[in-house]
Amino acid sequence: MYFERIGEGPTLLYLSGTGATLASSRLSIDPYTAHFDVVALDQRGVGETEAPPGPYSMADYAADALALLDHLGLDRVRVVGTSFGGMVAQELAVTRPDRVERLALLCTSAGGAGGSSYPLHELMSLPPAERRAEGMSVVDRRWTDAWLADHDLDRMIAEVIASTEGPAPGSDRERGSQGQLAARRGHDVWDRLGAISCPTLIAAGRYDGIAPVENAEALASRIAGAELRVYEGGHVFFFQDPTATPEIIEFLGA
Repeated sequence: MYFERIGEGPTLLYLSGTGATLASSRLSIDPYTAHFDVVALDQRGVGETEAPPGPYSMADYAADALALLDHLGLDRVRVVGTSFGGMVAQELAVTRPDRVERLALLCTSAGGAGGSSYPLHELMSLPPAERRAEGMSVVDRRWTDAWLADHDLDRMIAEVIASTEGPAPGSDRERGSQGQLAARRGHDVWDRLGAISCPTLIAAGRYDGIAPVENAEALASRIAGAELRVYEGGHVFFFQDPTATPEIIEFLGA
């Protein structure tokens, strides 16, 4: 398992989204390192972490995170999870609520009766051009060619997403990616969310087509005392809405 530990302050476990690595997540992680002792990892099968034999389950990803905390001698931490990382964070928090001090769940879903995120395993099976077009439309439901032409920041974000290449066919990275998509497909903590007792923030993008606002509302309804905040953006609202990341940091640092 490859991980990094950066910054000073309360310890924060950062769990990234589908296919994301430490290398590709720097812009997402860096704001937190100014306020926290950030522990971040390449999850199994991606980046510099090994791709063990599958299949993988969300419980495996949560166990990996717990094993890392044990390795570092960390009994209780703050946790932020984005998209797939939010699913891992939920599994971690319902399995070992005693290890989570504060929790932020960004653009994610509970699965089951609480609603599932967009089926990325189906998206990946489409021809490249069709996959790119469909992918853009669900990252932010406003993203048409005409809309992007008038919004420079969103156009830049869309271009970066569109230019991201997947793992090489037949590689360990492809096997790891497929394992991650399968675990994501089976994610369902809906009936166990009541086990989460720590202060929890649920953040969503108003135009997110991957983890819609109604999924965030469902999460908030199931976790006692959870706070829901909806931001102006899509699945990457933390880049689109300048108020989002500072507010998430303030919540986690309280």
